Amino acid sequence: MSVTQAETLSVVVERELAHPPEKVWRALTQPHLIEAWLMKSDFRPEVGAAFHMDAEWGGVDGEVLEIEPNRTLAYTWAGKGLESVVTWTLTPSGAGTRLRMEQTGFRPDQQLAYRGATAGWPRFLEGLERVLAGLD
Repeated sequence: MSVTQAETLSVVVERELAHPPEKVWRALTQPHLIEAWLMKSDFRPEVGAAFHMDAEWGGVDGEVLEIEPNRTLAYTWAGKGLESVVTWTLTPSGAGTRLRMEQTGFRPDQQLAYRGATAGWPRFLEGLERVLAGLD
């Protein structure tokens, strides 16, 4: 039996945040806030906008695919041979916001990138929570 299309892996991280969706949205879309929890970035929340993020370990190039303010943000995430998509979903909840991050597109031969994302995103989201706690 031959497989014509390789299965890809996804990383999903979900958090209940004690902040309203509008505040979480700011931290996901404003470059100075993105830098505080993720990476230095020239991100613009506009569909079709290209952006670059930089960290000590390297850079990521992306393009905004979808925006529904305070609800959905999706962009490509390309770096070190990885072509993936990151989708943020914000759902109002009793405590504030249920935040879901899904990064899709890890090929079976990209175990190192997959393991890195599996370990990295929870740490990034901890940083996001610290940034949110400091916002008015």
